[in-house]
Amino acid sequence: MQKLKILIIGSGGREHAIGWKVAQSERAGEIFFAPGNAGTLEIGKNVDIKATDINNLLEFAKKEKIDLTLALPDDPLALGVVDLFKQNGFRIFGPTKQASQIESSKAFSKDFMKRHKLPTAEFEVFDDFEKARIYTLEHSLPVVIKASGLALGKGVIICKSYEEVEKALEDIMVKKVFGEAGDTVVIEEFLTGPEISA
Repeated sequence: MQKLKILIIGSGGREHAIGWKVAQSERAGEIFFAPGNAGTLEIGKNVDIKATDINNLLEFAKKEKIDLTLALPDDPLALGVVDLFKQNGFRIFGPTKQASQIESSKAFSKDFMKRHKLPTAEFEVFDDFEKARIYTLEHSLPVVIKASGLALGKGVIICKSYEEVEKALEDIMVKKVFGEAGDTVVIEEFLTGPEISA
């Protein structure tokens, strides 16, 4: 049985856990983590390539003749690492750049839910600070303001006053505290209840 050379992209606990499980397979050969962490060193080899450096990841896969890559973090997926690897004939697990928009763009995911009649909080999308501000003044509080792009889990602000709304919109859209992730915002109604991920 041929052992597979495996590349796991990422540096978090998720990559460590998945690498630990993958290593238990009789088909697993060498396992590389890019960039990996202290825990992944116990399972395989860490490679000094950032998860977002998708071109160098591809060059590494070519050089090492990687059989299977697992692309796990949001950022390289949003950059199109899966598309790039597939275009170059490499087997890779993960969603394409287009499919990754469900995570990398809250505006896209909200529009997707609306289009397919999936239950979701009422919302509007804005790329203009003044229009967003005026919209919130016409709606009851609290309101939820989200940077549309990837903001490392920090781009959601629940505003209970119009002063908080103004500050949140200014921080996200004018001061760019979340960088390009805040070029567009989603403003949605505040819902209460249990939250689950599947």
